[in-house]
Amino acid sequence: MIRLGRESLEALLRREWLVTNGIGGYAMGTLAGARTRRYHSLLTAALQPPTRRTVLVANLDAWVDIDGRRSPLVTHEWAAGVILPDGYRHLESFRLEGAIPVFVWGLGDVRIVQRIWMAHGRNTTYVTYSYVRGTSRVRLVLKPLCTFRDHHKLTRGGYPVEVTPLPVSPACGEGVRVTLSPDRNGNGGGSFRIFANQGTIAPDSEWWWSFHLAEEKRRGLDDQEDLFAAATIVADLDLGSTLALVFTAEADDPLPWHDALLAEQQRQQALLAQADLDEAPPWVRQLALAADQFVVTRDIGGQPGKSILAGYPWFSDWGRDTMVALPGLTLAVGRTAESGEILRTYARFVDQGMLPNRFPDAGSAPEYNTVDATLWYFQALYAHCQAVGGADEVCRELYPVLTDILRWHVEGTRYNIRMDPADGLLFAGEPGLQLTWMDAKIEDWVVTPRVGKPVEINALWVNALRITATLAAELGCGEDAAHYHAMADRALTSFNRRFWYSGGYLYDVVDGPDGDDPTLRPNQIFAVSLPFPLLEGERAQAVVDICARELIVSYGLRSLAPDESDYTGYYSGDVLQRDRAYHQGTAWAWLLGPFAIAHYRVYGRASTAWSYLEPLADHLADYGMGTISEIFDGDPPHQARGAIAQAWSVAEVLRAYRVLEGALLKEQAVAAKEHSL
Repeated sequence: MIRLGRESLEALLRREWLVTNGIGGYAMGTLAGARTRRYHSLLTAALQPPTRRTVLVANLDAWVDIDGRRSPLVTHEWAAGVILPDGYRHLESFRLEGAIPVFVWGLGDVRIVQRIWMAHGRNTTYVTYSYVRGTSRVRLVLKPLCTFRDHHKLTRGGYPVEVTPLPVSPACGEGVRVTLSPDRNGNGGGSFRIFANQGTIAPDSEWWWSFHLAEEKRRGLDDQEDLFAAATIVADLDLGSTLALVFTAEADDPLPWHDALLAEQQRQQALLAQADLDEAPPWVRQLALAADQFVVTRDIGGQPGKSILAGYPWFSDWGRDTMVALPGLTLAVGRTAESGEILRTYARFVDQGMLPNRFPDAGSAPEYNTVDATLWYFQALYAHCQAVGGADEVCRELYPVLTDILRWHVEGTRYNIRMDPADGLLFAGEPGLQLTWMDAKIEDWVVTPRVGKPVEINALWVNALRITATLAAELGCGEDAAHYHAMADRALTSFNRRFWYSGGYLYDVVDGPDGDDPTLRPNQIFAVSLPFPLLEGERAQAVVDICARELIVSYGLRSLAPDESDYTGYYSGDVLQRDRAYHQGTAWAWLLGPFAIAHYRVYGRASTAWSYLEPLADHLADYGMGTISEIFDGDPPHQARGAIAQAWSVAEVLRAYRVLEGALLKEQAVAAKEHSL
């Protein structure tokens, strides 16, 4: 269980909680209760799942009267930098029950327990306050602070808001409907509902001005927002009673809070049972619940499909991230049916032999500016086949997709992606494009262009050929198998001849505009970690060793070695400064999985390989509670940065654990036996 006691304001503002609904909607905030990001909310609804994410209820101004003495259960920060009120002082503890955030408020002998969760598959959030200890009279006074805007934008107040009473709901109590007209910033209008199961709820429409969003300021972005109080809720609580608020964008009435809580608890328990991680460390079991937050429904032409959101709060579903994350988020936790759904969903979008790079949050047409998303698709499908024990219906159905992709790559497709007939390796790129995962771009400047033959792209290319050949053999396509094995053999020979650098590791790119690039980056680790390794013996060990010496930090691999001239040790500042640092030294958690697997292959000791991942256990109680963030500073103390929850960061830990699990348990058993002697 993730649990914290009383903490300083700084610590509570740094830590954030997250709940999701499986269709792209979410709620999140700081443990202090103060909003520091434009994304912090109690209900961000996905109006076109999993996109068109729209902030409806941004916060809840909460106060408690105890025998006539009023105290805050909320913290606000205002434009002048003033913290008022300071409800964080009354937060006695915080914990995660499964993935449900629980706040325990302590005021004298009074203890109030607050829970927040979303209904799975619904744009509905529940917030409950339970009076669990005390001898005093307790009254709660709450004001939902609302808006109706795209989650990337901000609200400037003063436009009309209509709040009307609703008939009493037998399930949820009194309620109001909040209706907004489109505002001056282009945020669309609409309506949603607020319910309270007891007490009174009186309509309101008072604007509250100039909330300060400290994290937005640190990121060099607009940092002030206005919100309106949609209602005032007053409820007297008896000992043992619960006030339940429901915020919903759905048309039908939500379940009563106790039924909704039980449903979510049972759903999470079922996920843990399905994951079958009883032998794993507790923090790894927690990641099975974190994994669930990224798997979402995506509507495709009226038919439900499945996808993976790359990260919270700002990422939509990206092809590359989805395929990298799929094995860990689904197969490693026993969700093989969903892995098949995701693979089938993306197969529908293959165009000119390419998977989409991303689906924009606004729900417009997919973008195809990537070379590696398509190659990671082979990895994901192969992992699925291994998990189900061979070529199942999904593999048979999608095998023609693989062969069509290879045909396009041999003949050439978008962005000068093509197999070089001279050596059988894959070339990709044009000036002004960013096609690999190192994809930062500032206006027309591509920070790490990597035009030519990038090392991980060609490791993936050889694996794509080998995977297709292997599946062809299983499906009885002998000629295909021989053909693709021959292509893989040729590319493998060329890889070993072309990519080995005299410095004792692999070039990052060969045949680039300026020749071969020996910049020391982590991309070479995939030549050892992928299912069909491209290096053996001393060369494989040399790659693992240099990555360990120069790139490993506590929570990830640096994207550039510290001795390189462009190295940047801290990811901070405005958009320009952050994008410059993004792949120039910033450490990425997702790379720890491939590194640990490569280390085990070279040295054969699972406990040592796993030790590189163990510091992340501490990280689960910092930044994004119960999950793993996107990136970390390359320099100590390696502060967490970027998205608080990143799909491939979580996924690669789970995948690596499954790869190492058997050997780890054997080593632990031997160690225990030796200790007993």
